[in-house]
Amino acid sequence: MAEGPRMRTYVITGGTDGMGRGLGLHFLRRGDRVIAVASGETKGRAFLAEADRLGAADRAVYVRADLSAVAGMRRTIDEVMGVTDAVDGLVFGAQRFRPEREETEDGLEFTFALAYLSRFVIGHGLMEHLERADAAVIMNIAGPGGMPGKINWDDLQFREGYKGMRAAMQASRCNDLLGVGFAARHPAARTRYVLYNPGFVATAMADPLPQPQRAVTKALARFFATPVDKAIVPIAGLLDDPPGPVVTAFKRGTPLSLTGKDFDPAAAERLHQVTTDLLAPITARDQT
Repeated sequence: MAEGPRMRTYVITGGTDGMGRGLGLHFLRRGDRVIAVASGETKGRAFLAEADRLGAADRAVYVRADLSAVAGMRRTIDEVMGVTDAVDGLVFGAQRFRPEREETEDGLEFTFALAYLSRFVIGHGLMEHLERADAAVIMNIAGPGGMPGKINWDDLQFREGYKGMRAAMQASRCNDLLGVGFAARHPAARTRYVLYNPGFVATAMADPLPQPQRAVTKALARFFATPVDKAIVPIAGLLDDPPGPVVTAFKRGTPLSLTGKDFDPAAAERLHQVTTDLLAPITARDQT
């Protein structure tokens, strides 16, 4: 008798809300396993309750972790390694807009830590588990080909001149380079790296905005934002049928050319070195 399709395992950061939750429930419904990573206990319990209603309680795992902290990033890696031997899809969806500058317990600017650094640490940390899968994909939901922005090389932590949008756009540019750097460091990898810009999606991203921006953004979302159930369709498709090249980028399903300053290999190498230098003292501190 022929065997049925193998159950796949997906790790999703930001997996209890918005697009992360939508993807997680999609995969649970079809019989896969989902490890949802997020910081909120209430939404974590709600995710597990929904999995139970779907008859998927045995295939749903919730990992509570603060992904703005390096300790939380590393705890996530350890938790994933403890429950699965291979990862078929690693989806980075965790992000949270901060209109005012905040520092994490590591002394890093919050948006930089959550929206970029967690993806750097967890992606590299789970690489061995990804390579054990037949056709693994790292899906980095960020902003390639979207709003312009630049990396503030002289002050990555925005200790001066912080603006929430500037920090968010810098994180997107860092993620563009993170994808480019993946190809340079893993040219023979079976794992594929996908940078994906979903555009304007109807999620809770506007909640931290001050009024009246919050009300305006939510009003626009009612008319112009793509519903989560529709926005996840092309993402799920790319996870099921990975692109051929090691690294690709898409904006709302349309392929982007990996050219120009946003995808500059020299800048990617520079960012990798800056990031490893930034992590070194935090690692040394945590090991003492």
